[in-house]
Amino acid sequence: MNPAKLNRRILLQRKSNGTEDDSGYPTDPAETWEDVMTLYASREPLRGREFFTAAAANAELTLRYKIRYRDGITPDMRFKDLNNGRICNITAVLDDPYGDRTETHLMALEEHMNG
Repeated sequence: MNPAKLNRRILLQRKSNGTEDDSGYPTDPAETWEDVMTLYASREPLRGREFFTAAAANAELTLRYKIRYRDGITPDMRFKDLNNGRICNITAVLDDPYGDRTETHLMALEEHMNG
């Protein structure tokens, strides 16, 4: 993996359980996200069959980010691209595509903000 191509910073986040009162009931029903870690990544376009399969499945913008190999990332997480402020929900984590534990691919859908 060429580290010079990892030219973006992403902030990985996961859903927070929030706070609970003495009885165990949630006191903050709003969905909150807690920061997990900041990583270097590269954003790569989808090509050929990947692009048309993603376009046929949904109309959202499907993206692929490549990071150094890392365990513990799950599809229920999201990340914020710190270069442009976009928030992306992770749909799939493709670990170790070459079998040598060098990189992980994150397939994500860009979250659209209403407003």
